[in-house]
Amino acid sequence: MSQESSRFPIKLRTLVFAGASFLLLLAVTGRIVWLMVWQSAYYEEEALDVQQRERAIKAARGEIYDRNGTLLAGNRTVCTVSVVHNQVEKPELVIQKLSELLKLSKESVRKKVEKYSSREIVAANVDKETGDQIRMLHMRGVKVDEDYKRYYPFGTLASKILGFTGGDNQGILGLEVEYEELLKGQNGIILTPTDAAGAELEEQAEKRVEPVPGKNLYLTLDADVQSYAQQTAQCLYEEKSAKHVSIMVMNPQNGEIYAMADVPEYDLNAPFTLYHEDGSEYSKTELAALSEKERSDLRNQMWRNFCINDTYEPGSTFKIITMAAGLSEGVVTPEENFFCPGYKIVEDRRIRCHKTSGHGSETFVQGAMNSCNPVFMEVGLRMGPSVFLKYVRQFQILKKTGVDLPGEAAAIMHSLENIGEVELATMSFGQSFQLTPLRHLTTICSLINGGKTIIPHFARYSEDVSANANASANRVEFFKWEAGEQVLSEKVSQTVQTILEAVVAEGGGKKAAVEGYRIGGKTATSEKLPRGNGKYISSFVGFFPADHPTLAVLVLVNEPQGIYYGGTVCAPPAADILQNIIPFMKERY
Repeated sequence: MSQESSRFPIKLRTLVFAGASFLLLLAVTGRIVWLMVWQSAYYEEEALDVQQRERAIKAARGEIYDRNGTLLAGNRTVCTVSVVHNQVEKPELVIQKLSELLKLSKESVRKKVEKYSSREIVAANVDKETGDQIRMLHMRGVKVDEDYKRYYPFGTLASKILGFTGGDNQGILGLEVEYEELLKGQNGIILTPTDAAGAELEEQAEKRVEPVPGKNLYLTLDADVQSYAQQTAQCLYEEKSAKHVSIMVMNPQNGEIYAMADVPEYDLNAPFTLYHEDGSEYSKTELAALSEKERSDLRNQMWRNFCINDTYEPGSTFKIITMAAGLSEGVVTPEENFFCPGYKIVEDRRIRCHKTSGHGSETFVQGAMNSCNPVFMEVGLRMGPSVFLKYVRQFQILKKTGVDLPGEAAAIMHSLENIGEVELATMSFGQSFQLTPLRHLTTICSLINGGKTIIPHFARYSEDVSANANASANRVEFFKWEAGEQVLSEKVSQTVQTILEAVVAEGGGKKAAVEGYRIGGKTATSEKLPRGNGKYISSFVGFFPADHPTLAVLVLVNEPQGIYYGGTVCAPPAADILQNIIPFMKERY
């Protein structure tokens, strides 16, 4: 082999090695560029996670006020006490002091202090005074951060409207959950520099990102009207030994709800505390005997708002709907004569009037004043199922009201093919179907306000109280509630007003009359299913003034004991409510 040929492999190996080194260097350089340029943000964040300890600064939840600025839901400052294992220098002292001040066992505190974690919460919702005492001890590794706890100054007032918050201050029920995004605010953070072992670097200052408080919510609710409605409902509940009592007060012109009471209410500051029907609290022994499901069911029942979560057969107050539909369709006139023998034969059924001896000869207006079933059965039968259902849809009875509370139930109504003459006859006076009390009141409001639909609601406007809010004009934002669809002519609406004023002035609703005021309204007494069980729902719907209503009231008593007629049970308290709130409502609004 020649010398020339022996050199060739050496050169080849050198070239291959150089090429491989170049490619390796190129790959390493590319990887470095990829990490430093394209992945820099990711690794910077990872490094900060190692070099900094993060703690949340809780945002103050937005407060809730009534329409006059009365605070209904506010915040109390509380503290969260936590420990950082790597920072604790005197563990026995920390365990002793926290156990004493927080009234916790030493064993439970020791588990927290000795646990290897970046931060361990020892106690939350600690009152501020105790939190300040712990802070003043300057124990290394012990953190005391301020937090907020929801507080309801009036306890049970409007409990089934407001709802309440959970342990981390998030909305659970009612307006608290409906307007969660508006109320919750945005938490801030504290960034504390640490070394590789997780120990804080005292020479470096903490960084803070300040929290943004939630927006305040102002309601249509009037705390005075709500209080009066709730007191009236409580008295009815106790006097009649009822299952529950509901009272609503709203503006028929725009859907603003001034009050919605549903007794028994519950304490918003202790929403998980269970009570018996007589108002006594469940004992520890009684609670221990209940399964978790039983406790949960009892709480859910306690929190239910019958006005929107449940349906019922409205009975004779539904005659207002039959009246409006019949007058609008032209199948009846106010002066038309009828005869009531005390019943009406429909197919093979004898459907009786509440006055079994009959009302005799009467006009349609007198039939309304007498709440005569045969008269309204005749009106319903004249329309027929398809026309009757046409007005049910036109008056939006099958639609939910759109109220700004969660859990609204829908009406339960026969489909057209299932409506025979018997079903139609009973539907015409408010039986054999169901709807919510709020849906019923809202529909009646649209028939007496000139014939226009409304959306019942609680929210009026929100207020931004954050430091970075713009000028005062931008701090307040009013809610818009679209309505105003014409579902009944003004002329027919005025006729309905006139007839219902006569019902209160001279008819079955006369116990709702208030001297000096023009009141319209209708009573109802509906027998609950199954028929013949002796259980009733008594109710009254009234409004003022009769010719241009700005106040509408519904009083409903579920299963009153003793006398159960709506004109006797519900009309007088409705009159009492109107008599007491009309004077100051005139001043305020």
